This record gives sequence, structure tokens and C-alpha cells, in this order.
Amino acid sequence: MMKTYSAKPIDIKRSWYVIDGSSAPLGRISTIAANLLMGKGKPQFTKHIDCGDYVIITNAQDLVVTGNKKTVKKYYHHSQYPGGLRERTLQEQLDLDPTKIIYHSIRGMLPVNKLRDGRLNRLKIYPGDQHNHDAQKPITINIGEING
Repeated sequence: MMKTYSAKPIDIKRSWYVIDGSSAPLGRISTIAANLLMGKGKPQFTKHIDCGDYVIITNAQDLVVTGNKKTVKKYYHHSQYPGGLRERTLQEQLDLDPTKIIYHSIRGMLPVNKLRDGRLNRLKIYPGDQHNHDAQKPITINIGEING
């Protein structure tokens, strides 16, 4: 009789990956990053153990979206006071802080449980093409090759 394998926190080996934010649309980048953060592609994936990797996303300021999302898509924030609803379009948010767009998108794709905060701590987003994680020897992911 075979036993079901369950990963232990000691057995987890974390890798570093770099994704270029200008190489594909926002949704493609977000799904690939969320899967890497969860560790879904690893053979030792276990739902209740955080076995994901580190993800670095560069060129957030050159974000690609399809259609007319830059003018139609809105981000809302409420101050919890009467009349405190604020809204921004995607273009306004891109001009203000492009890293928040990618962070918000990936956060929405991760499961809502106790592991989400730890997974988001392993996500590093940079507006330009420079990052300070060269010592970790990150692996570059070409999204065009993944989607074929």
C-alpha cells in the first residue's frame, strides 16, 4: 500500500526567478508569478505547507495591458468616512506607483489563508530593470516561451 507524500518545511528548497514585466500582459505575468509563489509546479507541492519560490518582477513601469483597460479599469479605496470613496484609473495608478498594480493582481490570485502573507513577502517588484538580488543568481523566465 502506497502512502501519500507530504512535504515537510525542512525539505523545501527555494529558488529565485526573474520575470520581465514588459514581456507579456498583466494577467499572464500574475498567474505565472502566483504559481511560482505557491510552488504549484514542484513535485513536492503540499497545500498546507508553503513550498513556493522567490519571484522578482522588473520593468513594472512598462506594464502591458490589452484593450482599453488603462482608461476603463478602476481601483477603489474608501476612507470609511461618509463621501470617502476614491477611485483611480489604471493609467493614474501606473503614473503614481506601478508596483501596486502588479502586487494587487498577484495578491488576488493567491488563496486566502495563513500562508498568503508569507508568499507575498517573497515577491519583489521593481519599477525599472535594475534589482539588487544578483547574489541569489535568479533564473530568468521568458514568458513568450511558456505560452508558446
